Amino acid sequence: MKRKLGRSGIEISALGMGCWAIGGPHARRGHPVGWGEVNDAESVRALQRAFDLGVNFYDTADVYGCGHSEYLIAQALGDKRDDIVIATKAGYTYVEETREAPGENGAPDYIRQCCDESLRRLNTDRIDLYQFHLGGYPMEKAPEVLAVFDELVAAGKVRTIGWSTDDPARSELFAQSPNCTAIQQGFNLFGGNAATLAICEKYNLASILRGPLGMGMLTGKFSADTQFPPDDIRRGWNFKDGGQADAMKKVELLRDVLTSDGRTVTQGALGWLWARSEVMIPIPGFKTVAQVEENAGAMNYGPLSDDQMKQIDQILGR
Repeated sequence: MKRKLGRSGIEISALGMGCWAIGGPHARRGHPVGWGEVNDAESVRALQRAFDLGVNFYDTADVYGCGHSEYLIAQALGDKRDDIVIATKAGYTYVEETREAPGENGAPDYIRQCCDESLRRLNTDRIDLYQFHLGGYPMEKAPEVLAVFDELVAAGKVRTIGWSTDDPARSELFAQSPNCTAIQQGFNLFGGNAATLAICEKYNLASILRGPLGMGMLTGKFSADTQFPPDDIRRGWNFKDGGQADAMKKVELLRDVLTSDGRTVTQGALGWLWARSEVMIPIPGFKTVAQVEENAGAMNYGPLSDDQMKQIDQILGR
């Protein structure tokens, strides 16, 4: 199952691999922003298994594990470089040695430095999709950011560019560059910014979807007793009351529809996104080979049917 990386014409798998979790633990001013401990050998096997199952799009960022995620992609898929499409990001500050990511920096010189460092860690001579990572960066400074991203394309270090932002105005600003091919936004069955999606559809940009499974909520695998370790960004979730409990109830209401044609809940949630818009490219995260196999297996089913989409709207009252 294939889709286009926006107006670039680059063909990618309809599903990408979101490589945040495999970066392992890292912190921002003492607060965990990773997904807990990971097994690097399992991460490498998972990346290679994804490729074997037809996934050729891998989304990471320099700050994921403070460089560690990029190193793993190079290790796992370096010999397949010409057969894969790599997306990474810049904008957060980080220290590889301490796994600390203390702040933000959108200055042109810093972006140039980040690009060179990502090229080094990825062991490649070009980044296929380079994305600005600071979703709420001041609009008045955004033109200079766009200019340096365009400069990196002209220098041959980057093929295409995008912005990871949920804001339609910021998305439209980047869309003015012919080098822009994608906007990364948060979107899943529970919600997302339809106005930002509309910008992607208007300009023929890929809508790359972070959190397509609600950080695991839409896998249907959590219970009221689920707890996360202290170094997992989800550590404060509470499944007995509050937002997570409400979301879990919705998942149970949707379970029969999502799995009605043999899919798992996870695969149904991904199929909903493909049916929602032809420009959507979900990038679910993973830590294990089994998770990759389940996520990639969704491509065997494709989008949900019109009837399934209608049933979901009725259940959710929208």
